[in-house]
Amino acid sequence: MKLNDHILLWNHVFIKVMDVRHETLHKDKGLRNYRLPTSAFLYTIRGNAQIWLDQSVHKVERFHVLHGGKGMCLNIVTEDELEYYLILYKTILALPSSRDIQQLLERENPFQCQYAFAPHQPLSLYDKVELLEQAWRHSTELGNIHVKALLYQFVYELLAQLHRQGIQPLKPDLMAQAVAYMHEHYRQPLTLESIAEQLGCSAGHMSRTFKKHMHTSPIHYLGQVRAERTMQLLMQTDATLQEIAERVGYPDAHSLSRSFKKYIGLSPVRFKKERLQQSWHQDLPTTMLTYAVQQKPSRLYNDIDYQYRYKARGDIHMQGRIKVTAMTVVLCLSLLLAACSTQANTTGGTQTEANQTTAPTTGEKSNGDAQAGVQAKTRTVSTLKGDVEIPAEPKRVVSDQYMGHLLKLGIIPVGVRSFMLSEAWIEKAGISKDLIAGIEDLGAFPMNLEKLTYLEPDLIIGSMEKNIEDYQKIGKTVFLPYWEGLSTAGPLEKFRRISEIFGKEQQAEQWITGYKQNVEDAKKKIAGIIKEGETVSIVQVANKTLYVLAAEGGNYGSSTIYEMLGLPPTKKALDMKEGFETISLEVLPEYAGDHIFVYGSHDKGANDVLNSSIWKGLAAVKKGNVYMYGSFDDKGDEFVMEDPYSLELQLDSIVNLLLANKK
Repeated sequence: MKLNDHILLWNHVFIKVMDVRHETLHKDKGLRNYRLPTSAFLYTIRGNAQIWLDQSVHKVERFHVLHGGKGMCLNIVTEDELEYYLILYKTILALPSSRDIQQLLERENPFQCQYAFAPHQPLSLYDKVELLEQAWRHSTELGNIHVKALLYQFVYELLAQLHRQGIQPLKPDLMAQAVAYMHEHYRQPLTLESIAEQLGCSAGHMSRTFKKHMHTSPIHYLGQVRAERTMQLLMQTDATLQEIAERVGYPDAHSLSRSFKKYIGLSPVRFKKERLQQSWHQDLPTTMLTYAVQQKPSRLYNDIDYQYRYKARGDIHMQGRIKVTAMTVVLCLSLLLAACSTQANTTGGTQTEANQTTAPTTGEKSNGDAQAGVQAKTRTVSTLKGDVEIPAEPKRVVSDQYMGHLLKLGIIPVGVRSFMLSEAWIEKAGISKDLIAGIEDLGAFPMNLEKLTYLEPDLIIGSMEKNIEDYQKIGKTVFLPYWEGLSTAGPLEKFRRISEIFGKEQQAEQWITGYKQNVEDAKKKIAGIIKEGETVSIVQVANKTLYVLAAEGGNYGSSTIYEMLGLPPTKKALDMKEGFETISLEVLPEYAGDHIFVYGSHDKGANDVLNSSIWKGLAAVKKGNVYMYGSFDDKGDEFVMEDPYSLELQLDSIVNLLLANKK
């Protein structure tokens, strides 16, 4: 900022001295990660040291003045004994002040600026700061006026020397400070206001600046930090969700699960289960992979292409947005080459049977229209992010969810998220291995953008809002969330939504009609097993945590049990606002029905529940009305997803389970 603006604002504020310290740091001693509670002057008078203010390092010898704003991180490494004065102060804008002054303060705030210099006349400053410290130590109510007057004299002399030496204060890197602060304090219950207050700016200014450079809000970024730390703790420890929640800044496991799903797309329990079933290196986000493979030295913040990297006390390494410029060039070159090609398009066939061993051939890359200048037909679909114009008959579809839905509609995606390729229903439904082998593995959330660009998709289906903007840079993108809060839409409704994108509603309804008939047949087979007036509950044991699934919006077979087969839920299950609740073993009797389905009985920690006196004392357990389900092999089971193939397999599994237990 301009020094004249700096001087102008000093003339429009009241100053309150918060502390004046005279300190000596002995050789090989230092000050570590001291976050300035207010604006501060640091005046060294003897010795040598390296002093960091955030990422700026200063080599100081004898007389040196440094200034930092509230929230800046101060580190001192001494080379020999260092003696210094530290003056902490606050400023308040005098009222009334003109609008120009108020706007200048918010825009340029000199009291948050950073500068360091060796004054040409150090002893005149030393005289002022020595008297200031003495007055502060012996201050009274009247003496406080003297302290304030001495500080003004110090500031006057300092500004005069800055002016003579032509030194311009530098605005602080608010983004680096905010990112660093969140990495250091994510365990605390932070709010936008509390972060801004710590960094000495208004919440509105910090939010606007953060969004401008980071393309997301501070609180959303904080959630990402917490989610990545949660992933580490899930994979590296056996801590319970409650223990992890308390460690990463959430009051309880339920709040953690809700937030984790928002950012990662899976519940913590399901995330851990998937990672244990897959190779560690395939699905982890780039940032987590870097952390897991090797501990790199601290990377300092830079503002190039808005890639923010920060590592706080070895805790986490957070990478922001992925640069897509190179990928865009690749895409443009590919399209240019395609325009010169005369290769014709091919159209995939239709898959009609659930247990087919083959499916339609993946569409070839679109290389142009049959007639020059004729544009491909398009259609408009409505999404939560507005109407999107897409190809009427997309040939190269990519999706991070819904692979089973697409296959059932006769659509073979050219690329999907890693986990889709190893789902348990694939082999059980008789899907050809060759077909699956021809689908590109695009990694975890978000899908690998470089691979995605190379595939030249004409339609991308994304299920997580935070990834949509990146996908849109590559191709036409439809946002279709899989989870809505902690609940999911009904599985049949999901299938209908997918079919509407492709104009295949009739095909979807044909399958739904047949499936509903199978459900009616199943109901007749199990009639009388659940007697009139009896209720059903579904519990899940995972990662030493106990869950009860809701009557609506749940997962892991709950829709098949409650919605399709119509088995009567308990009142607790009916009253749940989300798809599940996390409970303690002690309150399980309040949630238990006359019949209990248990998902995850082989999971680590399940024996603590199933062997407990509380569990054995349940009426359903005593009567033998307990149904353990899930295959628990390396690929999971058919209850993980809710695509048509999984629903068919779930229906058979639940019916067979009930019939096997029929008295």
